Amino acid sequence: MKTAVNSPVETLFVNSFVDGVLDPTKEMLGPVKDGGQIVANTAPGCWGPMITPCLKGGHEVTTPVFVEGAEVGDAIAIRIKSIEVTSMATSSGHDQPVEGRFLGDPFVAVKCPGCGTMYPETVIKGIGQEAIRCATCDEDITPFTFTNGYTITFSDRGDVGLTVTKDAAEKIGQDGRRYMGTPEASVQNPIVTFAPHDLVGTVARMRPFLGQLGTTPSMPLPDSHNAGDFGSFLVGAPHEYAVTQEELDEHRTDGHMDISRVRAGATLICPVKVPGGGVYIGDMHAMQGDGEIAGHTADVAGIVHLQVNVLKGLKIDGPILLPNEEDLPYTAKPLTASEKESAKALAAQWGVEEIEESLPISVVGTGTNLNVATENGLARAAKLFDVPVEEIMNRATITGSIEIGRHPGVVTVTFQAPRTYLEKTNLFDVVDEQYRNRD
Repeated sequence: MKTAVNSPVETLFVNSFVDGVLDPTKEMLGPVKDGGQIVANTAPGCWGPMITPCLKGGHEVTTPVFVEGAEVGDAIAIRIKSIEVTSMATSSGHDQPVEGRFLGDPFVAVKCPGCGTMYPETVIKGIGQEAIRCATCDEDITPFTFTNGYTITFSDRGDVGLTVTKDAAEKIGQDGRRYMGTPEASVQNPIVTFAPHDLVGTVARMRPFLGQLGTTPSMPLPDSHNAGDFGSFLVGAPHEYAVTQEELDEHRTDGHMDISRVRAGATLICPVKVPGGGVYIGDMHAMQGDGEIAGHTADVAGIVHLQVNVLKGLKIDGPILLPNEEDLPYTAKPLTASEKESAKALAAQWGVEEIEESLPISVVGTGTNLNVATENGLARAAKLFDVPVEEIMNRATITGSIEIGRHPGVVTVTFQAPRTYLEKTNLFDVVDEQYRNRD
């Protein structure tokens, strides 16, 4: 693996992207100092890359960043300082793959139905769902079309979006990169080119978050497939990025979560599976309800500011999320001073000598479906604290919740974890900092 050889910097500005594959053998940016800042101009995810066959992963995430001192078996705490949408408009909707235009997986291995070229370069001719053409033979080449789609614009205040008419969608589609604010180094075709307009006049509240935030997997994986649900498409696949289930479980880092709580103010703790960690960012969404049930939401470009800190010796299989307190389930919110007094009174009444001091965490689980993802999250939490799975089940039931990130297979197992558990695993300080002003 190529590692960074420059002197570590306090702030690293990122404006370059991978070709759709997170490859640990490729050189990273940086290094950035432990405790340093990463500022990135991210490209839209999902739909734009999905209609850009030269991108081999369904997304276009930033080039990974080497973090000073991050070694395999550590973790990196990523504090999301700010997220700002820079797109003026985007398009999205429910998809259907177009048979005959891909090899096993339309997100990864696009094949021109005309000349047979794999991962072909494209040109845009006009607007609409037949506008993406093979640069070699001029064949209509998009591997996805909309079954129901919309074009949505955003207010200058950044508070709401509004879906627009056919005429407005077509105007936006004719100047797609400008309206989407696509970064200069991005190669994706702007999805507004398709000009979908099935929803008109729908108002949606904006609350931007990152659908992709994580660390580099320890084998090459298409970026949108760095998770247990999308990654399952790679198992036994007929293309060059095929894996076994065992390889997927070992090497993935679950950076593709689509959890709407991964937003400004939250902290995400990610596993380090390659030297330097390889922090990458992308797939910013303007808004999304739990589940991302349409398969896609409003993908946008934006500016992201992160701070990274290495947590030595914290060996985890997947991410741990520390959401904003307002995003926590009611049962998982830190206890108030009044609630603590009531608990003390109960303890005195019933002879309980010691009350647990606890703080909330959300352990991410992924898998082929929501049941498998839940089992994965429970098992990860139990392994983290070296306790039985049944104990985590009880804690999540009475002091937390199971929340859907993405359908079909991303969840968070949220519960209040005892301080003794957090201290034993070197997690207490970062969790305490997240919820310090809780009284």
